[in-house]
Amino acid sequence: MADPAGFLFSLAQALSVMALYPAGHPSRERAIDAAYQHAEGLASGERRPFTFLEDDVVYGRDRLRELKGWDYASKLVGVGIQRLEFERAVTRDEFDEFLQEVFLRLNPAPADTTERRQMRSLGIRFGSVGLQGQTAAPPPETTLDVTLGDEAETFRWLQGEIRDQGVVPLMEAEAVVRSLSVAMQAERRMVLPLLQLKEFDQYTTTHALNVAVLSMALAQSLAVPKRQVRAIGVAGLLHDIGKIRIPLEVLTKPGKLNDEERRIMNQHPVDAARIIMESEEELELAAVVAYEHHIMLNGGGYPSVHYARDCTLASRLVHVCDVFDALSTTRPYREAWPLDKVLSYLEERAGTEFDPELVGTFNRLMRAGAAQVRVLNEEKSTA
Repeated sequence: MADPAGFLFSLAQALSVMALYPAGHPSRERAIDAAYQHAEGLASGERRPFTFLEDDVVYGRDRLRELKGWDYASKLVGVGIQRLEFERAVTRDEFDEFLQEVFLRLNPAPADTTERRQMRSLGIRFGSVGLQGQTAAPPPETTLDVTLGDEAETFRWLQGEIRDQGVVPLMEAEAVVRSLSVAMQAERRMVLPLLQLKEFDQYTTTHALNVAVLSMALAQSLAVPKRQVRAIGVAGLLHDIGKIRIPLEVLTKPGKLNDEERRIMNQHPVDAARIIMESEEELELAAVVAYEHHIMLNGGGYPSVHYARDCTLASRLVHVCDVFDALSTTRPYREAWPLDKVLSYLEERAGTEFDPELVGTFNRLMRAGAAQVRVLNEEKSTA
């Protein structure tokens, strides 16, 4: 019988015992046997993947609440293991080899220069979220394409859940953001893997992922603490989620909106904030950003503010990234603007619509060539 939490506890126990006893020691073998028994139960069932998010563990799409704050989750993430999945039933020897690989990642020998082995043949996939579980990384182009394709698919599922259930699946949103963060660091320097549209009906998906990436990059450039960078990434991902309530004919209209259509369109920040606030207390920042991301520095924009006040840093930051990506993308009513024209637009409106400091930092980031546009894999490109 599958017991996902029991498997992870026994896995951690086996890895701990391996640090104390040599191969063949009875205590070590008993601990590995116990973990293997749990693994057999998982491999014979649905074989859902584990996703590790430092403070949380997700099995399939279910949060394992008994593993909230489990210290081994952060240890695994720290050595590049964010995801683990059984592809098939595995033998005891295969499981032992898998444990050895994970143990070596957690406890690297100072002088060990031996090339890590590929683990795909063992029937156990593990590695970064969205990647094909491995120890030797594929080329950067493949890494970025595969990650973005998988996470675009996850975000489309997330949109459907919000549309049908009315609540945001927080764990899935955080998993998408963490995967995008991994892709940003894939080439040992900060790269912004932006998606390029094939069809306009992909816009809501690609725009959400791009704004999340851009927002995290800008926050990181401002030396925002790591955990807050991820929270800003989630806010960027969800900023337009209220558009699920806008009729498609309004959302994709090629001409100018009439007054009623404009009213419907301008309602999406309020709708997004309500959806998010009703979902999770932990999404308070995302709700605020969703509400404020169209409010200008001078108080203009929408929704209308009844008294002058400053929007949060995260909202001002997402506003810059939102407009940049919108102007850089072909829409039904206009072609995409070239980079220089978009950056000039941001500079011209700095101090009135946008925070001047944020625009300065963002434009320097873009002019340094950080953005790398990727086209989504054809088989994963439907929105």
